Amino acid sequence: MKILKIDGGRKLNGTVKISGAKNSAVALFPAAILCDENVHILNVPNISDIDSLNSILKYLNAKVEKKSQDSFYIASCNIENKEITEDMTRKLRASYYFMGALLGKYKKAEVSFPGGCTIGSRPIDLHLKGFESLGAKVEQKGNKVIITADELIGSNIYLDIASVGATINIMLAAVKAKGVTIIDNAAREPEVVNIAMFLNSMGAKITGAGTNTIKIKGVQYLKSCTHEVIPDRIEAATYIMIGALLSENLTVENIIPEHLEALIQKLLEMGVDLKIDDDKIYVTNKNKLKATKVTTLVYPGFPTDMQQIIATLMTQATGESKIEETIFENRFQNLYELRKMGANIKVVSNKGYIKGPTKLKSEDITATDLRAGAGLVIAALIAEGETTINNADYILRGYENIVEKLEKLGAKIKLIEI
Repeated sequence: MKILKIDGGRKLNGTVKISGAKNSAVALFPAAILCDENVHILNVPNISDIDSLNSILKYLNAKVEKKSQDSFYIASCNIENKEITEDMTRKLRASYYFMGALLGKYKKAEVSFPGGCTIGSRPIDLHLKGFESLGAKVEQKGNKVIITADELIGSNIYLDIASVGATINIMLAAVKAKGVTIIDNAAREPEVVNIAMFLNSMGAKITGAGTNTIKIKGVQYLKSCTHEVIPDRIEAATYIMIGALLSENLTVENIIPEHLEALIQKLLEMGVDLKIDDDKIYVTNKNKLKATKVTTLVYPGFPTDMQQIIATLMTQATGESKIEETIFENRFQNLYELRKMGANIKVVSNKGYIKGPTKLKSEDITATDLRAGAGLVIAALIAEGETTINNADYILRGYENIVEKLEKLGAKIKLIEI
């Protein structure tokens, strides 16, 4: 296990460059399997989830080469379609994308159920129903699922929930299916668009990504391409909120402001001082923060991945803030850790009430998942004294070089393996 020790209460100033999006990269790597030649992926974040995906690709006999600090070459011409076991899938949620990719290319996938953060029930029934709509047979044996098809035929698929994972997985399975597949009530997140652009660069015929309806016309062959991972909007949000609390002059660069619109509007409502440029945001903490209300929604609404991070900001706002979580039922574990640090928080069902401002004190706390961990890092940065964050492995799953980036801004932070 890794722990973070943070000596808080320091001003953080300077420039931080945002890395490639975790939620995009973790789908791009399994999607590379579909290529009949090779792909070159740029702006890849240096995070543990990518290490786990590369291990699975190499196990399947893909050729994976790191060409530079943030780019990878993947050749999947000699893939062996083998069972992907639980010891590989339990490390990350995104392992389920191998289901759609292997099914799409080989008409068979045998994959154990995914792991990842424990933020509530995240069933993959929408994924499996989508595969069945394309003509696949789905069989569950213990903790693994076996998906087979004589052939995949395009179909009209309606998603009961606009799930990012299901939307992407069905795209992966449908890209080489016969005929046309239409996904209605598709997720609209930027990561979905990024995956569709990747597949189209190979020669796929996907239209409508970024809207509620995606149309996929099946093709037989996918060629080589070079593709870039979009900037990570959740990492950007994390550093912007750090700036709102601790910075006299912080520049967050390599962002796409449109991807952060819901957060930007909420921060302006709270009184955060922001200046927005084409690909960067300047933020300071010169204004007093006001309480606000947040309800998590699918894109373009306020992202569930950001609510655990903004919760820490709310502890320093005047008045009572409210978070309503509508996506996952177990995503308030960070609030109990914030209470240990002195935050005034009440949790009622899927709603969290946070009264502020309250002075946070250093404490021994635990990251229960990736974004909870990010929120606790912010709390430790504003608390007086040294805070210890246990289970920091969660944080490293999604934040590239977080220690180095924060140190460069002036934080006193160290990562320790115990």
